[in-house]
Amino acid sequence: MAATAQADKKKKADPAPVVAAPQQQEDEDEEMESWMDIERLTEMGIGAADIAKLKAGGVNTVGGLVMQVRKTLIAIKGLSEAKIDKILEAAKKLSFCGFHSGVEALEKRRDVVKITTGCKALDEVLGGGIETMAITEAFGEFRTGKTQLAHTLCVTSQLPRSMGGGNGKVAFVDTEGTFRPERIRPIAERYGLEAEAALENIIVARAYTHEHQSNLLGLLGAKMVDDQFKMLIVDSITALFRVDFSGRGELAERQQKLGRMLSQLVKLAEEFNIAVYVTNQVTADPGGASMFTADPKKPVGGHVMAHASTTRLYLRKGRGDQRICKIHDSPCLPESEAVYQISPEGITDAKE
Repeated sequence: MAATAQADKKKKADPAPVVAAPQQQEDEDEEMESWMDIERLTEMGIGAADIAKLKAGGVNTVGGLVMQVRKTLIAIKGLSEAKIDKILEAAKKLSFCGFHSGVEALEKRRDVVKITTGCKALDEVLGGGIETMAITEAFGEFRTGKTQLAHTLCVTSQLPRSMGGGNGKVAFVDTEGTFRPERIRPIAERYGLEAEAALENIIVARAYTHEHQSNLLGLLGAKMVDDQFKMLIVDSITALFRVDFSGRGELAERQQKLGRMLSQLVKLAEEFNIAVYVTNQVTADPGGASMFTADPKKPVGGHVMAHASTTRLYLRKGRGDQRICKIHDSPCLPESEAVYQISPEGITDAKE
C-alpha cells in the first residue's frame, strides 16, 4: 500500500512532456510553396507534350512562364506562336500578375526571411540578416571576407528559423574556384550541425564562361521545384564577364548580357522566396576625380549592377582579422557600418 502511494506521488511529481514552441514546430513543417508547378497548366487544357517542351526549355513554374518575354518562349523547340499565345493566356488565368494594394504588398513582405551572417553587429545593420526575395551584393578588394561570408551563409541558411536560419538548402555557383568544402566543417560544428549533413544540403557548380554561368542558373528553377532552397550564392557575379568581354567595343554587349543574368536572379529570388548573395570585384577609377577621393575603387558592372542589386555592401579591411562592412545602397536601410571578424569558424563578432 505504501509502495503504491509512493508510486502515485512520483507520477504526480514527474514533469509534463515538453511541447515544441510554435516557432520550432513551424521550422519542422514544410514551408508553404510560393510558386505554382507548370503541370497545373493541364487544368487549363494545355497538353502534356507542350508542358514537357516548356520544361525542356527551362520553364518549370507558372510564375516563371509569365515572367518570360514572348520571343524567348517562341525560341523553345516545338512550340509555335499560336501555341505560345494559348499557353500564356492559360498561365495568366492561373497566376495573378496585376496590381494589388499596399496592404497586400505588406502582407507579402511578411514572408521575407532574414538569414544571419554569423556576426551580431552585421546582422543589426542589415535589419536582421541577408533577406530573401532580394539580391544582396558584397563588393570589395581581395581579403575583405566576401567569400568567407558566402561559406558562412552556406551553413546559416540551413539553420532553423529560431536560430536565425532559413531552414533550406543552398545553391553555390562558383566562377573563380573559391568554394572549399573543408571550410564548411568548422562553421557547421560552430552551430552544432554535422559537417557531412551540411555539405549534403549544398549543391555546387563550377562555371567557366558567362554562358555556362547563365545556363547553370537556368537549371536551378527545376531543382528549386523539387527541393526547398533558401540561398543562392554566386561568387563572383562579374568575374567571367570581365574575362569574356574586353575593351569598350564589347562593353554594350557585356552590360546587356549581365543585365539579363541579373534579371534571372531577381526572378528566382521573388518566385521561390530565396536570398541571393553575390560577390563582386572592384576596379580602380582612372578618372581625374579619383585623386580627390579617399577611396578611388568602385564595383565592376556599372549602373546595370547597381540598379539590379537590392542591397549593396562595401567590405574593406580593418585591423588584423577585422573587416568593416558599410551599407552602400539599400531601399530601406540607413547608411551605417559594422565591424566583423574572419575566423576559422567563418564570420564572427569582432574581438577587441
